[in-house]
Amino acid sequence: MLSHISTLSLNYIFGGIIMPLLLCLIICLTSWIPASASRSSVSVTANKTHLDPCSSGTGTVCVQNHEPECSSMVSSWARTEPGTENTDHMSFSQFDVVQDFSDHHYAKTSAGKVTKDWVKAIQSEWNLLQKNLPESIYVRVYEDRIDLLRAAIVGPAGTPYHDGLFFFDVRFPSEYPKCPPKVYYHSGGLRLNPNLYESGKVCLSLLNTWWGNGCEKWGKSNSTMLQVLVSIQGLVLNDKPYFNEPGNKNSAQTTAGERYSLAYNQTAFVRSCKTMLYSLRKPPKHFETLVMCHFHEHERAILDACSAYMSGTIVGSSVGSNLKYTRDKCFADFHKSLTLYTEHLRTEFAANRRRVLELEREASAVQVQEIVPSS
Repeated sequence: MLSHISTLSLNYIFGGIIMPLLLCLIICLTSWIPASASRSSVSVTANKTHLDPCSSGTGTVCVQNHEPECSSMVSSWARTEPGTENTDHMSFSQFDVVQDFSDHHYAKTSAGKVTKDWVKAIQSEWNLLQKNLPESIYVRVYEDRIDLLRAAIVGPAGTPYHDGLFFFDVRFPSEYPKCPPKVYYHSGGLRLNPNLYESGKVCLSLLNTWWGNGCEKWGKSNSTMLQVLVSIQGLVLNDKPYFNEPGNKNSAQTTAGERYSLAYNQTAFVRSCKTMLYSLRKPPKHFETLVMCHFHEHERAILDACSAYMSGTIVGSSVGSNLKYTRDKCFADFHKSLTLYTEHLRTEFAANRRRVLELEREASAVQVQEIVPSS
């Protein structure tokens, strides 16, 4: 079992030469998390050279091991009983096996000729995800298309993506695990991060969609889907995505670079709000409950953040922070855009509340019928 590792302590002790080697080793070791680990935390420190582009420094992502409320892992060809997906209106399993894959990006792509080793590799991925998903990542796999997977990632706190939901469709090609999975981001036509394209392309060296060395790239014996999801959440959706861009990383910690980074975060947050609207209006199949409950729970935090940012608080900082923007034209444009989308969010959140209340009434009526005996 890996122990907690403090990134700051490693930087202090080992400096800038040995550190990247250790980080690379740790990312490779994440696929060895034992299945028996129960409700213990694993600190996964990832080298930012996994990103497109290669950013300086490191990021730390915490993986919470737990027992999800979901269908058990199947032992052969991913067969489960129909209707095993969790249908409780106020809960959502982190990992589950479902049936309908019709809206999946790769639904019309053939799985190709597969082997027993391929099936075994997919089952291994399912087992690892079922037992080790972080609490803010949700996965659905498909009973009749075990080559497909869909994931929802919650935007990390302290970033312009906080409280957002970001959806990714995955396909395991017939050559897997010799080659990495194919990953498509549901962008809604928005570029809210240098690594996430409007076309749905995800640039990550772990996916071999950007350059990298050694275990920065996909390795058939040590890379996993869990690593991919954790890397996207912790390293792509970071607090300063502006510096993910190859031409910008050298300007980090300069006055000009930090100013441009703040402006980029404004744009990223507005686009994250637009993504929330898309998800509320048309949630992906099998994630309707997650979308409804997530935004019902986080509605107030999102609207409070919008109000704080419109008053000048820097995007990603706490609502009560004293960090403020300069009131210039850039801020004026940001204020105008955010005001518009905040009102749209208020409208959609109100509709979402009505859906939640309606389901609660229906659930209460069912409970009453079950309690009262028929005459």
